Amino acid sequence: MLPEKSVTHACFSIGCDRNQKAMSGIYLTLVAIATKKFVTLVWKLEMRVSKEKAAENRHALLQAASRLFRKRGIDGVGVAEVAKEAGLTHGALYAHFSSKDELAAAAFSHGFAGNMADTRAWAGDRSPTFEEYLAGYLSADMRDRVETACPMAASASEVGRQDSAVSASFTRAFEEMAATLQRSLETTIPASERRRLAVAAVAAEIGAIAASRAIAKTDVALADEVLRAVRETLGLAHKAQATGVEQAAASV
Repeated sequence: MLPEKSVTHACFSIGCDRNQKAMSGIYLTLVAIATKKFVTLVWKLEMRVSKEKAAENRHALLQAASRLFRKRGIDGVGVAEVAKEAGLTHGALYAHFSSKDELAAAAFSHGFAGNMADTRAWAGDRSPTFEEYLAGYLSADMRDRVETACPMAASASEVGRQDSAVSASFTRAFEEMAATLQRSLETTIPASERRRLAVAAVAAEIGAIAASRAIAKTDVALADEVLRAVRETLGLAHKAQATGVEQAAASV
């Protein structure tokens, strides 16, 4: 047997060891929990950064495609060129778009949305008149800004040869533009007549810009005349509608 002091000391040592093991276990558990939380936090941050980067890449691709397609036509630009313009790889493009048709449809909508945002900023709190919209669209500035102006005027002649997705993007843009013009017309004009004039105006605007661009490199004066003639003719059609309604109301 151990002397009394030795026994006491031995028991104390055993208890101490057990306390140390218990504390060590608690410490390891806390470290494990903290590590798990830290790893989870890092993973969430990486995921957020990845999503933000993916969104940035997609935006860069849409910007590049929208600009190049308007400048050189959908058929005149390859996906590799779009990726290079956006500062990305060919493979990165296909991570966002499964085909060139999907890219073209999205790029068209992206470009048109940007133009409409510019139009709303120009309008501000005002409600622009029909003639003001005509003046803004049927202008030399709109004609000469091929890369950043309306994608409908830039792509109208080739959309019919593209996939249905591109056609759907064009159709939505056409309807939105027609609705905008229709809202600018007096409500005293019957709704069916407002719709007819708005649709005719959008079609005429697109054709006028396309024709003016085709002529401008050879004869700027004639190119300007095209825009002016269409603008004035549409304005007269509007005036005739509004005057006709007023005269009809006066004769009652």
